[in-house]
Amino acid sequence: MSSTLTAGVTRAGESEGGTVWNILGQTYRPVAHTESCFAFDTLFPPGTFVPPHIHATQEEFIRVLEGEFELLLDGSPASARAGDLIRLPRGQSHGIFNKSNAPVRALFWVTPARSLHTLFTRIHNVPDPAEVVRIAAEHEVEFLPPPAG
Repeated sequence: MSSTLTAGVTRAGESEGGTVWNILGQTYRPVAHTESCFAFDTLFPPGTFVPPHIHATQEEFIRVLEGEFELLLDGSPASARAGDLIRLPRGQSHGIFNKSNAPVRALFWVTPARSLHTLFTRIHNVPDPAEVVRIAAEHEVEFLPPPAG
């Protein structure tokens, strides 16, 4: 990780260093990473989700590029579709769900980066959600009990 951002273009479908992470069935591609921010492209197949969790030390943003997310924001339902920007203040619980029959593509970014990039490297291809939750806690991401229903 660099402490400064370099000028350039990350082409569609590409990632930093060719890195592609498989995280519980979702595809993440890092596209920019410095100490101050971390951006990654995602693909959520139908039926995949990130359970409610909290980033105590990061602001998170999500630009939905294709499809529609169902959200749980501090316990309240919401939705976001292509073109929408989701704003997630640090310390606010949020869950992200693709309940549709089509994939959802989105650009995520967090600030500051903290150790989220390292977390994704560690949980790449980890099949056990409980192990993902355990590792996430070591990287300042706290998963909450699953919502009812």
